[in-house]
Formats: sequence, structure tokens, C-alpha cells
Amino acid sequence: QVQLVESGGGLVQAGGSLRLSCAASGRTFNLNTMGWFRQAPGKEREFVASITWSGGSTSYADSVKGRFTISRDNAKNTVYLQMNSLKPEDTAVYYCASIVNGGPGYRYWGQGTQVTVSS
Repeated sequence: QVQLVESGGGLVQAGGSLRLSCAASGRTFNLNTMGWFRQAPGKEREFVASITWSGGSTSYADSVKGRFTISRDNAKNTVYLQMNSLKPEDTAVYYCASIVNGGPGYRYWGQGTQVTVSS
């Protein structure tokens, strides 16, 4: 089992920045990939960014490329999402999720943190 706890959400004006954190606990030695997803009201959950736990390879949704940066601190078992140049359309609940070795898919999810961008 892996437990994930997000933090760092809040209210920010358009053009501003926020940094989300996701702390992992439990069987963290089994982590393979960490990802961020988001879900806006009335919309389906969508992929935002991911990072492999060992090599640090990253992937981003086209909508956030150049504005968001995902990173990790293996010693702290924490993954971050630095969000710059925020837009009102970035408003959503942001979720952290993990893939463990042996898969399949994102098996563990955090409770989510609200990000609201005002225009």
C-alpha cells in the first residue's frame, strides 16, 4: 500500500504561481511513476504531468507544457508540481497518483487539492 497526501492548493490570480506537493508513505520502495491529474467541475479527470521515480523522466499534457514543472525529491518521498502563468482554465481539483512496480496503471490516489485561478 502507498498513501498519498497532496498540499499547496489555493486561490490565485491569473498569471500567478502555486506549488503543489504530494507526500508518499507506505511501500514507497515500490514506486515506479508519480503523476498529477486534475478534474474541473463537469469535466472528466485529465492527465497533467508525470515523472518516473528512478530516472526522473517527465511527461506533460500539451495544455501545461512550458508553464508547469514536475519534480521529485526521492529522499523526502515527495513529488512537486510547480505551476506558473496560471490561467482560469487551470481551475480544478488536482490529484496525485502513483504507479507501482508490477503495475498496472495508477493504482494509488490522493484525496485531491483545490486550485482556483481567478481572472
